[in-house]
This record gives sequence, C-alpha cells and structure tokens, in this order.
Amino acid sequence: MPKNRPIVSSFIVSGLAAILAACAPTPAVKPDAPDVESTSPPAAVVPEKPTVIVAPAPAVESEPVHTADFETRRARFVAETARTYQIPAADIEAGLALAKYRQSIIDAITRPAEAKPWKDYRLIFLTETRISKGRAFLAEHREELLKVQAQTGVPAELIVAIIGVETSYGGNTGSFPVIDALYTLGFFYPKREAFFNAELGHLFALVREEKLDLATLKGSYAGAMGWGQFMPSSYRNYAKDGDGDGRRDLFGSPRDIFASIANYFVGHGWRTGEPVFALAQADTGAAPFVPGNSEAKFSLAELAAKGYRPAQPVGRDLPATLVTLEGANGTEHWIGFQNFYVLTRYNRSQLYAMAVYQLSGEIAAANVAPPAAPATP
Repeated sequence: MPKNRPIVSSFIVSGLAAILAACAPTPAVKPDAPDVESTSPPAAVVPEKPTVIVAPAPAVESEPVHTADFETRRARFVAETARTYQIPAADIEAGLALAKYRQSIIDAITRPAEAKPWKDYRLIFLTETRISKGRAFLAEHREELLKVQAQTGVPAELIVAIIGVETSYGGNTGSFPVIDALYTLGFFYPKREAFFNAELGHLFALVREEKLDLATLKGSYAGAMGWGQFMPSSYRNYAKDGDGDGRRDLFGSPRDIFASIANYFVGHGWRTGEPVFALAQADTGAAPFVPGNSEAKFSLAELAAKGYRPAQPVGRDLPATLVTLEGANGTEHWIGFQNFYVLTRYNRSQLYAMAVYQLSGEIAAANVAPPAAPATP
C-alpha cells in the first residue's frame, strides 16, 4: 500500500502497499433528476439555461520532458544496476524501454489512506465483509497456516490479516505495471526517488532470479506485488519456497505466501508469544507524550512515570512505546511492544499496524472448526 512495503510497506499502498482503498477511484456523483410537472414552462416564464456538467479531464499520462539531468540519472541507473547485479546493460535498456510514466501513480502516492485519522482509517479495513472473508480464509488454509505458525511463532490469524488488508485475501493484487510504477517513482518523485530507484534495480534482479515476465508483471501503484504486496527487495530477501517446488511464487502459491510473510516478520525481530498491543489508560493530568517513532524503547515503568500504563496487567516489563490515536469515541492510548514495531516494518504507518492487529483479533475470534481427520483406510 506502500506503504514501506515489506522492504518495506505496503506500503502493498505501499503502495502502501497501502494502501488499496486510497487508490480506488472516486465514483462520479450524478445530480438528482428534477421533478417533472409539465412538458413546457408557463408562457410568461423564460426557462433557465440547463446546467452543463463538464466531466473532469483525465489525468495526463504523457511522459514529462526528458531533461539533460534525467538522461544523466537514467544512464547512471543503467550502469549501477548492471554492475551491482551483473546484468547486461542492454537487458536493462530493453526493460526501461517498456516503462511508461503515469501521472495517476504520482496522484495516488500523494493521497495515501494513512493521512486519515484512525476513526476513519479503521472503517476501511474493519468491515464485516473483510472479517467474515478472513475467517473463511483461515478455515480454508488452516493446516498450512498452523504449520507456518509452529515453525516461526507468527500467529496464523496475523498472516491472514496482512493478506486481508493488503489485497482482500488475494482478490486485488494491483493493476499497475510494476515497471511503470517503479520507473515513475524512481525518476519523477523526488521525495522518495532514491528508495524507488533502488527498488527498480531490485526488480531487474528479481525477474532474472525468479524467471518472471517484466512486461506483464502487475502490482500496486508503489510497485508492491503478490498477495502480501512485497516490494522487489523484500521479495528477493524474504520470500520462501513454502511448497518445495523450487520456486518462490508470491502470486499463486499460498504456502509460499504464508511462509514468506512469516519470514519477513521473523527477519525483523518477531518475538514468539509476546503481545503486539495493550490498551493503555492515562492518569488524570498526564501530559501528552509523542515518542517520535514506533521503536519499543521504553520500559513500562518509564511510561507509567509519564502517566500511561496498561489497562490490564501485562505480566512482565517488556520494552514498549506509546501510541495515541483519534478514535470514534475520543482519544485512544495504546502501549505497543516489540511486535508492534515489527508490524511497522511491513508498513511504517501506526494506523496500518493497528488495523492489522485488530483485524487479526476479529479473525481469531471465530470458532473455526479444525480440519477433518483423514479417512481410515
């Protein structure tokens, strides 16, 4: 979404990866039909001129002017990518020849869903449909998910929630050509040009390593791919062959996808059996406290000294931080632990981490029947 998509991210929307809901086009609003009482106006009345509704002009997708600076940066990219990944420069040139600048990608990344307050952001992902589909998805893949959970310590419902937030359980993995997304952002989005330029280089390495078709590869507006919306660097570094077929397929192999998402979390410091969040309460008169980032670097005693403590006992003094959100019923305070920080490595947004956490809780709340025992011969 994005979304620092696992590099990360997301930010899948990123993009974040994101985020998907922010990428959806706004439906046109048709004016209500006027009441019709007669076929012509009274003789003494001059009819008003009809209102002319002009459709907005479509986004311009034409290539920006290629300045000398652009040509220099492009040539540098080709040379550095060829040297770093031992890819013939001619192959990189051929790949770049497929790329097109897309203004719609620039538009999408400048209006991410994470800009919304939590009370609105939550409504995008914590829906009855997404919850019920998540429970069905968990039931369908229960055996494979529990195997990954046992191997890595990453809860099955959390893996499902990631897929649910990123791609609606594989139903919407993105429609942007990945080469277009990374080319557009890597050369024409100065705010994060270095990051996306590097991801473009990883893309060329990835398609060679995994034998992917660069011309047909689709993903999010940020270049994230597959059910879990991995950025190219994350695909290369964390994807796993979960089904043992010799490939790492994040587009069509559930076992590869589950193993890869769990491996991403493990690689970023997931702690088995530890919490993600705990609801917090603020002492009367507690001064606002904004830690500045999502790193769990405070003791619970330090947070208590600042006036914030878990609403229920945690059991031990784990490293933590404070997260303050604008909820539907007012300010919410949460204590985030190391596993919260790990979630923000998938997508840097604290809202994203909270959405995944709460969705996973709703999915796990269902009484999912265990898989049937094999028939006795």
